[in-house]
Amino acid sequence: MNCYTNWVTHVVFPVHEWLKKHTTVAVRKDMEKTQWLAASDLKKRQLENLKSFLKEVEQRVPYYRNLFKTLNFDPNNLNSLEDLSHLPLTDKSIIRQHSDELKAFDAIGLSRFNTGGSSGEPLVFYIGKNRVSHDVAAKWRATRWWGVDIGDPEIVVWGSPIELGKQDRIKLIRDKLLRTHLLPAFEMSEAKLDEFVQHIQALKPKMLFGYPSALAHIARHAQKHNKKLNDLGIKVAFVTSERLYDHQREMIETTFGCPVANGYGGRDAGFIAHQCPAGGMHITAEDIIVEIIDKQGQVLPVGEEGEIVITHLATADFPFIRYRTGDIAKLSNDLCVCGRGLPLLKDIQGRTTDFVVAKDGTVLHGLALIYVLRDLPGIGGFKIIQTSLDETRIQIARDQGYDPACEEAIQQTFKKRLGSDVAIHIDYVDHIEKEKSGKFRYVVSHVELKE
Repeated sequence: MNCYTNWVTHVVFPVHEWLKKHTTVAVRKDMEKTQWLAASDLKKRQLENLKSFLKEVEQRVPYYRNLFKTLNFDPNNLNSLEDLSHLPLTDKSIIRQHSDELKAFDAIGLSRFNTGGSSGEPLVFYIGKNRVSHDVAAKWRATRWWGVDIGDPEIVVWGSPIELGKQDRIKLIRDKLLRTHLLPAFEMSEAKLDEFVQHIQALKPKMLFGYPSALAHIARHAQKHNKKLNDLGIKVAFVTSERLYDHQREMIETTFGCPVANGYGGRDAGFIAHQCPAGGMHITAEDIIVEIIDKQGQVLPVGEEGEIVITHLATADFPFIRYRTGDIAKLSNDLCVCGRGLPLLKDIQGRTTDFVVAKDGTVLHGLALIYVLRDLPGIGGFKIIQTSLDETRIQIARDQGYDPACEEAIQQTFKKRLGSDVAIHIDYVDHIEKEKSGKFRYVVSHVELKE
């Protein structure tokens, strides 16, 4: 660690978090101790934290206070983590229906977030300072596993309007101090890709962070144009938000000359698991309890594949309890050779996002279109299908509050991004169908990307 990174890690970032009233530094330091606990000791700690969390939720959150009373559920009677299954599952529809009741009555400083989710069902939810502290601490700990730290030069290839839309003066100063450089992943034209490659070559970052599809696309472009990126000293490429495919990992590792560290989670569910250098996908067990359920909602034994359900123990301000992610994986009793006692998640089949291609050949990340729809009121679900360069169809499942006048705004924005003469068809459906695999995909493009 050089002097500048050391200063940022131990002075700048701690002061930044203190000013925001976050406990990130203390939480991360504790996590770096607890990660080495034996699996049995971690389970004991989880049970203690679960009891405390549910007691707090019962006292502060109207929805769960009423639910516990109806079920005659007493957190004090929990004898094992398996007893959590006495509570019902939670999904996006329940959160949408009971959003106000799910807020702790004394919560202060809640931040509003939304997500399209892997099903394309928009979800509005709220995050408190405690959860932010724990989520950032979990990501920070995982970053340090790879020999890099906050303050090391980083390039982030991202597309969320939360990041891209809030580039105010304070954030720009913060990013400059932290040496974080944001590249917008929405547009992937030849000119933009050239700029991205030049930026990476000039900065010589120690780490990359972004969507696997976007990083792989940049890597493919660099290879196509014989641009060398494997001699820049990049130590690791962190990927998240989408399923990481083997061909993407190989492309990124070969082009950038560094290992790929996979991360699994989301804005709604939190940072669930991170890959260590030994290859294990470690669950953030201090904060998150993972269950695997079958199609009937019954908890499956360790080693069996099913849907991932999480309980986030740092969400008392707006609880996520037995929350269905819609993603598929299985738990493992294996111990990682790295020596950490954190449990492992295997065979994750996470959310998938395609690229779309504009009429002029510009490649756009699918999120460029998703964000157009997910913030509109009254949309219960959606799916975007690019059938050709000349046509894109949008399936919309309407909820109460949908305004047909939104059609014009959707048409205008899609045409602006895909091309003024592209036909945009809106089809209203009762519900969004799953793929044959049983998974949802909210963007499907049938236009082949040119290598």
